[in-house]
Amino acid sequence: MPRTSPRSGPFPAAAGALALLLAATATGCGAAAQTGPGQRPTASPATAGPAADRIGALFVDGPEGARDCTAGVVHSPGRNLIVTAAHCAAPGGVPVDGLVFVPGYRDGRAPHGTWPVTRTTLDPAWEDEQDEDHDVAFLSVAPVDGRQLEDAVGAGTLATGLGFGLDVTVTGYPNEQDAPITCRARTSSYSATQQRFDCGGFTNGTSGSPWITDAGQLIGVIGGHQEGGLSPDTSYSVAFDAHVADLYRRATG
Repeated sequence: MPRTSPRSGPFPAAAGALALLLAATATGCGAAAQTGPGQRPTASPATAGPAADRIGALFVDGPEGARDCTAGVVHSPGRNLIVTAAHCAAPGGVPVDGLVFVPGYRDGRAPHGTWPVTRTTLDPAWEDEQDEDHDVAFLSVAPVDGRQLEDAVGAGTLATGLGFGLDVTVTGYPNEQDAPITCRARTSSYSATQQRFDCGGFTNGTSGSPWITDAGQLIGVIGGHQEGGLSPDTSYSVAFDAHVADLYRRATG
């Protein structure tokens, strides 16, 4: 059934939001998607573990506040960078105040602390027009107890220009659940600037969920067309190409 709202928050804090598998390798981090003859896959519960610690929930004003999508740690020189959808971090082009990142969030717990967002890096085309082809944001976070985020939980690797037709694992937190789901599917081209994958279960709350190749490369986040899609069975992402690489360089410069 088509959805009537995008896959972003803010949402009640009770509906947890860990969701990315930035450093997932070919071994994966959760149960395989459920399928049947002639059916598209459906997401299954994701298991907890070290790889899942690199993904987490975005909240407004702490874990007791409203939940706002999913984000994941991406390797950077400062070891303090996460990536999500721009419509999560800056709806209307204006960065959300008070965002915090909770890696490894599950069942109301923050096992690796709460990391305040200090800087939001957006493409001007998103800031000015909310252009769906630029629905990506990089967020810098402050150190906690003298440690940078990446030193605490690790990070995934950004990859751009890999094209379409790639097998990926996508992990995210539906708003109605307090634990993550995961699915393995193959990307395809929606347009020259947008990619998609088909797997059921990615409802409200899964915006920002990263797309991870078997080699552990981050090549997308749920967002872009229709702010990620109006159907829980089909999800979209901006194509990670040169403009995303440029945005990353701005975020780390």
